[in-house]
Amino acid sequence: QVQLVESGGGLVQAGGSLRLSCAASGSIATINDMGWYRQPLGMPRELVITITSSGVTNYVADSVKGRFTISRDNAKNTVYLQMNMVKPDDTAIYYCNADLTYFRGSRLVHEYDYWGQGTQVTVSS
Repeated sequence: QVQLVESGGGLVQAGGSLRLSCAASGSIATINDMGWYRQPLGMPRELVITITSSGVTNYVADSVKGRFTISRDNAKNTVYLQMNMVKPDDTAIYYCNADLTYFRGSRLVHEYDYWGQGTQVTVSS
């Protein structure tokens, strides 16, 4: 009923920039907080950055402070991750996450953790 689709991943050189997008579609009623997680190969998934429904950044991991920013366009149900001054340690699969409510038939369903399929980001040194 609902899809989160990430895009914008790829290969980038250290020191460069990349912008990820995540578009939500389907029978969405409301989207609350949205965020980005990442999972390096062989490592657990970690929270990177989150944003409230009103556009306030409410969490930034220490490892990306000063380099990554998050924004959203509520009219498009889309959240963005601007990655600047990337490092090889930023290499990971990046996942979009949303706290949202949607219609399943006539029923309203609340999902605290709705996930996208992930997009690979590789930073070369």
